[in-house]
Amino acid sequence: MKVLELNNVSVRYKVGDLKDIGFKEMILKKLKGQYKIKEFWADRHITFSLYKGDMLGIIGTNGSGKSTLLKVISKVMVPTEGTIKQSGNLAALLELSSGFDGDLSVKENTFLRGAILGYSKKFLEERYEDIINYAELKEFEETPFRQLSSGMKSRLGFAIISLIQPEILILDEVLSVGDGAFRKKSEQKMREIIDSGSATILVSHSLEQIRNMCNKILWIHKGIQIEFGDDVKAICDKYQQFLNKGI
Repeated sequence: MKVLELNNVSVRYKVGDLKDIGFKEMILKKLKGQYKIKEFWADRHITFSLYKGDMLGIIGTNGSGKSTLLKVISKVMVPTEGTIKQSGNLAALLELSSGFDGDLSVKENTFLRGAILGYSKKFLEERYEDIINYAELKEFEETPFRQLSSGMKSRLGFAIISLIQPEILILDEVLSVGDGAFRKKSEQKMREIIDSGSATILVSHSLEQIRNMCNKILWIHKGIQIEFGDDVKAICDKYQQFLNKGI
């Protein structure tokens, strides 16, 4: 069963020179016809499909358009061109601090983030101990969220989001943080989610992780789709050769 289909999805940003000249001067330049607008395409003509149980790894250097693409799939942004067809519910963890309040405690943030994801208070109360223990943050329950390391923040976010069984799950570099033991545990959890039938999209700079976990791969460079397919090893090898040439 197909759960996600992108057809020629493109995203364009319009960039003016307001930050350089200020609002007042921008208005004057607009009146005089001197205000310049620059266009930047973050993604161009991205096309692929995912089915139940697929795990797609997205690779590309920094600035390739990976995060923009995830935001479009997550409906945080609307594509400038192209279409996206989605079947079933979607959950996304795009940023380490997404949905958290730095001044609230770890425990308070667990309920806050859970509520944002649509969990009931009763459900969260029943699963709270599972979440906090999985995230390995039991001794930090009353610690303000802002005092956590990036790895601890990510562990909490992953622990909360992994409770649900969405048809589509999106993770941006989430499995790349934490120590080796937690990475192994999170990968095992991801396999459980995949085995349950969810389609998962993972952005990672770890080619080893992509090789080990994904059955499909998308390579983006400067917003352009270089390759998409199920020969994960071959495409990873090509990408590694590309990176080696740039060294």
